[in-house]
Amino acid sequence: MDLKSFSKVMKISPFEVKDVLIDLAESHAERMMLNAGRGNPNWVATPPRHAFWQLGRFATLEAERFQGYLRQGVGGLPEHAGIVARFDTFLQLNRGEPGVDFLSAAVAYVRDRLGYPADDFLHEMACGILACNYPVPDRMLKLSEVICREYLQREMCQGAPVTGGIDLFAVEGGTAAMCYIFNSLKANRLLRPGDKVAIARPIFTPYLEMPELEDYGLEEVFIDADEHDGWQLPDSELDKLRDPAVKAFFLVNPSNPPSVQVGQRARATIASIIEKDRPDLILLTDDVYGTFVDGFVSMFALCPHNTILVYSYSKYFGATGWRLGVIALHADNVLDRQLSKLPKADLQALDKRYSSLSLEPRKLKMIDRLVADSRAVALNHTAGLSTPQQVQMVLFSLFSLMDTADAYKAEMKRLVRERVATLYGAMGLVKEPDPDSAAYYEELTLDAIGGRLYGDEFVKWMVKELAPGEVLYRIADEAGVVLMPGRGFGDTAPSARVSLANLNESDYAAIGRAIRRLLDDYYERFQKRTPKSKTTRRTRR
Repeated sequence: MDLKSFSKVMKISPFEVKDVLIDLAESHAERMMLNAGRGNPNWVATPPRHAFWQLGRFATLEAERFQGYLRQGVGGLPEHAGIVARFDTFLQLNRGEPGVDFLSAAVAYVRDRLGYPADDFLHEMACGILACNYPVPDRMLKLSEVICREYLQREMCQGAPVTGGIDLFAVEGGTAAMCYIFNSLKANRLLRPGDKVAIARPIFTPYLEMPELEDYGLEEVFIDADEHDGWQLPDSELDKLRDPAVKAFFLVNPSNPPSVQVGQRARATIASIIEKDRPDLILLTDDVYGTFVDGFVSMFALCPHNTILVYSYSKYFGATGWRLGVIALHADNVLDRQLSKLPKADLQALDKRYSSLSLEPRKLKMIDRLVADSRAVALNHTAGLSTPQQVQMVLFSLFSLMDTADAYKAEMKRLVRERVATLYGAMGLVKEPDPDSAAYYEELTLDAIGGRLYGDEFVKWMVKELAPGEVLYRIADEAGVVLMPGRGFGDTAPSARVSLANLNESDYAAIGRAIRRLLDDYYERFQKRTPKSKTTRRTRR
């Protein structure tokens, strides 16, 4: 593929562009391809995984207790009675094995800190990991919901725990959460074709693409972050939320790809707008990267009654293949209130939609409608995330809850911050510290990189002279480095997303050097086309 053809490809989703760049980077067999466009982390949290396998061993032994009369490899279901004593025996027999001490501590934590009977917890976990039942309840297993709720309170609401009930729906990662939420908001007439939705940019691409689909037909109002103010949302942009025609506000926090949390000032502004001007506003916040920020506070903590919280365990625990996520709604929320105020014809239509689930369908809460809609209502009885997935989610949650010193979190933060420092150092720059940064991705803009190295005139020349996607094309073709175009995430300036999660530190050094070599080449071209007296090379460190 030549540059002209690639420039046309730049019009499609950045995730599809990435695949084209991978093919280009791999076309040179003599070198290694470095794919920094992928958000999949190259780490895994090991203690809760060890615990998962040990729990599986225990649960299987529970099933095998029935083989005295059941033959041919057939076991029975775990029994509730006496399960704690049998678990204690298992612990004694397997003391020192990886994951066993973790399981012992987890049971004690649930019993002593959360106040739930150990036998209830063990029975739910044993049945869950054996996957011998449909999820019951279908939203989420009973104690699993309790434990994951505690985790979200700790990680998403630090210093500002949400009071009142919080309902969770366990889903197949943040991706499924998005699909279910969009679908259910439409099905319940809370968003209709032609409605305005505000979207904070830059943002994870599907939040830009899905509203435009024929399925939804929403009108987008963009709330643009200011690159020159640390990618924060200015008050002048947030003022757009005061428009009563804006039905919902979609936010990824920390942002993707700038990877910066909504700062304290912007959080306060949003909360004030909702409290004083827009108590009817629906806020959807996707907080998957929040655990990488010091003292992260979700908008769910500040505006719990207006907020749909989406969280995924994928990135923090290195578990993208597990597909683990939750949707959280406060028990008292704006969606339920808006449902009750729908026109009579809509209420009657929804009565019919959910009539198979309840004799009083109008009392069906939005969280339960989400569950039903996820299985086209008719299959509601089979809804819910698989029980082994829920078990692993619980073990991840307990891993964090029991880590009172935040040792794992400190290691995650150290890892990504060292990688970003290495990337910038290889370009001859220093990455300025930002307390709001998650450092999971880095948004490399031409202004920020080219301007710091060679000045603003050089940047203007590049913007004018280069074909769309030229830098991405050349660095893939010449250096085997794959980056993702920032424009596909709603960034209006020439930029690229670098994932700090999926490569080793030496790889980021190589990427930084490749970027610097390419920019040096462009600068040489710039100097040849520009009178020397008007050029000033500068490196701001």
